[in-house]
Amino acid sequence: MNIVLINPYDLGRQPFGIAEPAAWLKEDGHRVRCIDLSLQRLDADILREAQLIGVYVGMHTATRIAAEAMPHIRKFAPEAHICIYGLYAPMNEGLFRSMGAKSVFGGEVEPDLVALADELRDGRESVQAVAVINRAKVAFRIPDRSILPDLSRYAHLRLGEDVTRTVGFAEGSRGCKHLCRHCPVVPVYKGKFRIVPVDVVMGDIRQQVAAGAEHISFGDPDFLNGPTHALRLVRALHTEFPDITYDATIKVEHIVKQREVLPLLKETGCLFVISAVESVDDAVLRYLDKNHTGNDFDIAVAILRDLDIALAPTFVPFTPWTTLQGYIRLLERLVSLRLVESVPPIQLAIRLLVPAGSYLLNIPGFVEMVDEYDEQLLGYPWRHPNPAVDALQRDIQALVEEAEREGMARKQSLALIWSLAHEAMGQRPPPLPAALGETIPHMSEPWYCCAEPTSQHLQSF
Repeated sequence: MNIVLINPYDLGRQPFGIAEPAAWLKEDGHRVRCIDLSLQRLDADILREAQLIGVYVGMHTATRIAAEAMPHIRKFAPEAHICIYGLYAPMNEGLFRSMGAKSVFGGEVEPDLVALADELRDGRESVQAVAVINRAKVAFRIPDRSILPDLSRYAHLRLGEDVTRTVGFAEGSRGCKHLCRHCPVVPVYKGKFRIVPVDVVMGDIRQQVAAGAEHISFGDPDFLNGPTHALRLVRALHTEFPDITYDATIKVEHIVKQREVLPLLKETGCLFVISAVESVDDAVLRYLDKNHTGNDFDIAVAILRDLDIALAPTFVPFTPWTTLQGYIRLLERLVSLRLVESVPPIQLAIRLLVPAGSYLLNIPGFVEMVDEYDEQLLGYPWRHPNPAVDALQRDIQALVEEAEREGMARKQSLALIWSLAHEAMGQRPPPLPAALGETIPHMSEPWYCCAEPTSQHLQSF
């Protein structure tokens, strides 16, 4: 049977969420093709032949783009069965069903995709009444990346002004055992995580190295959810490919509490760690249930700096509990810790997203702080009690977008944000120190997932 898997957007990475299901479906005898809207346009000829179209929505931006693409997909393939799958599929089930999707899968989606494809092939199309969220253990396959655009076309690692590396992407685990209230993983996995066997991960890495990968980005929600497994994996990686470097996402809590395992990460080629710090305000961190404090962030910076592992912190600086003083304290902390060059300016403009099913809605009184669900936003809108905070967020968002278009350096962007924040408080901005930190290895595509679809993506239809 002809199947087309569509990736709207995945942070500039070659999409694992297409490659893994493709391996299952092809093994079951189906013909699978891919359209990656981050690099390609919708192909009417390919879509017309499809009997099943799977649209992968692994993040918020991808979901926004998928919603924009749905009318075009329906136009090109009016008879095809459209399935929406991925982390953001169940929480947006109503929207996509209203646009013509007949199936919605979350969690470990591969067995359900295969079962659906088999039903369609046998002429037994069943009616799916509600989204299927599968948290059962599955036998992972080595992803099939042969149907994807060449690895060299995706985001690359920048090590210096003129030094780049081709980047591969792998997952050592899925889900997460933590319950951070704002995290989209939580409503689907509910504290469960699944280990991907080392031989499967290494098989995937092996084929990407053969395709030119010089660096591997591990996409686990938290690499140290299972530290024993993580250490086996990086040992295997370094033994077979000693010149390959990597990065991983690790909670502040784990950096602090599991610091004894971090030297091995350095020894095996870890260049930098991404960590969802979110805030330096302890009250905000408690609302988000991050299980770390602002002081823990300082400790984590020191631990990684001593090991010469760069830290790439991410933030959600604008929340209903953010104050103007608190925002300035965040900027001051980045300056004092010499992390300005480690933070893409877009990180300083991000506004808290409250998607359907968010655990934020369980906070007493929080429901009264948000408006009705907005299907265009794909979340519950909220307004800050102090309009000046919302105004500052809009000003910084506009500034960051302009700075990005002009190719402005991070420290220059920070200086402008610094001025805006102090002016919002009616203060004269104090001078910034000369030392704001060194440039760290970073991806050519900034790490964030709450943006509007770009005109480049929308033109793919």
